[in-house]
Amino acid sequence: MDKRGKGLNTICTHVGELEDTKYKGAVSPLYMSTSYAFDDVDVKRYPRYFNTPNQEGLCKKIAALEHAESALIFGSGMAAVSTALLAFLRAGDHIVLQQTLYGGTYNLVTEEFDKYGISYSFTKGWEPKDFENEIRENTKVLYIETPSNPLLTITDIEGVAAIAKKHGIVSMIDNTFASPVNQNPIDFGIDVVIHSATKYMGGHSDICAGAVASTKEHMHRIFHLAKNFGGSLSDYTVWLLERSIKTMGLRVRAQNENALAMAQYLEAHVDIDAVYYPGLTIHKDHELAKRQMKGFGGMLSFELKPYLDASLFQRSLKIIKSSMSLAGVESTVLSPTQTSHALMSAEVRAEQGIKDGLIRFSVGIEEPEDLIADIEYAIKKVKKETKTTV
Repeated sequence: MDKRGKGLNTICTHVGELEDTKYKGAVSPLYMSTSYAFDDVDVKRYPRYFNTPNQEGLCKKIAALEHAESALIFGSGMAAVSTALLAFLRAGDHIVLQQTLYGGTYNLVTEEFDKYGISYSFTKGWEPKDFENEIRENTKVLYIETPSNPLLTITDIEGVAAIAKKHGIVSMIDNTFASPVNQNPIDFGIDVVIHSATKYMGGHSDICAGAVASTKEHMHRIFHLAKNFGGSLSDYTVWLLERSIKTMGLRVRAQNENALAMAQYLEAHVDIDAVYYPGLTIHKDHELAKRQMKGFGGMLSFELKPYLDASLFQRSLKIIKSSMSLAGVESTVLSPTQTSHALMSAEVRAEQGIKDGLIRFSVGIEEPEDLIADIEYAIKKVKKETKTTV
């Protein structure tokens, strides 16, 4: 429950909903207008100012889910990431980032920050001391992502937050993989929480959005940059996202259960070389994940044995889709080296442990037995086509 005593599913369903005062409908009415009165009104509303009725309602819901004072929604996860970072960084500043990051965030930093005169360092590990070792006099932000994309490494949220506070630095986290269902970083001292709301908040592979949650003070700073960047979200998409979040608790908890079942199955499989899932006791960060997560999430990754072609395996699946995104109700797989981390050099991917044969698996809400049968079919087909004997 949150500080006001509301349970997760109650927050998902009711916080921030708009009342239909005229027709008494059960769901929030949709206000499609992009033009509102400016005279004799308490609030001058404009979509780019993130304050239309539907935008405001959804922001309240997301803030409540992340135990934050305030939140904003954006047109994409990267709009949320870039706006949050640049709200606290300017020419001459320095940022410390976790070694393993979503490819889009890595590209933003390595391709754009030099243009703004912002310097950066990547940690050499995931321990809090690895972050402290990279701090300089001009460091303004510590940035983490846990569980990480795509290897599901776990970073000590409380430890990193404590170091940030010790040095007077703003701490930020990409909380996309966990979702607010499984992890609330603000409770561990993190200042700014970021989401690709395209993923678990949307949950149906039909919405592109981002979200940031923090204190009112921090969100005021982020807002003033956001209104100039113009990364707002259309009210129709806002309405769809609010609808989707209503079932997020149910969806994510079902995905947690399925992902653990699939990880255990894959870990015991003779044709699988490695499985990365924090819910497995063999995962190096399992105990840490238990301390800071309420569930281990719906994401995992695995490597086939070298004699099995990863691309052919993915093409052979019938139920599990080969798809670019993640966190939908349908199970999907992809090759990070060809998609999410394709713009990284082979050398950087190797440093992060991202092998060419790595497969990222977003587990949906299907019956685990059907997913297992699909994987068994694909493996057998690959063996047959490659005439491999095991």
